Amino acid sequence: MTLRLELFTSDMKKSVDFYTEILGFEMEGGQMNNAYQPVKRGHVILGIGPLDKLSKDHHFNPGVQPVQNGYGVEIVLEVDSVAAVYEKVKSSGYPIHDPLKTQPWGLTDFRLVDPDGYYLRITSREE
Repeated sequence: MTLRLELFTSDMKKSVDFYTEILGFEMEGGQMNNAYQPVKRGHVILGIGPLDKLSKDHHFNPGVQPVQNGYGVEIVLEVDSVAAVYEKVKSSGYPIHDPLKTQPWGLTDFRLVDPDGYYLRITSREE
């Protein structure tokens, strides 16, 4: 089994740029597709799709479900060097929600919110 998350956005370029330039994902297909753009890092694939292309009855269409994107979801990305990713994000100037720290459960992480309000925890791997 593998996992692909689909994130719906109001600004495709801004979201794709965040995941590729700030978090080091690679855009699949080489050239940005404004209808749907997968980005990949390791075994993680995120499908970025435009919010305005959702069907009228789709669960995440704001007219059907007027709730913040990603409400109740924490996207956890495990990386080999959380300190290196933290420094890359920090040097980009992108706002960090919670700084790098070691948690009571023994892992080190930091948190940020993507341009559409999706909450991300970037963490070290369990040993």
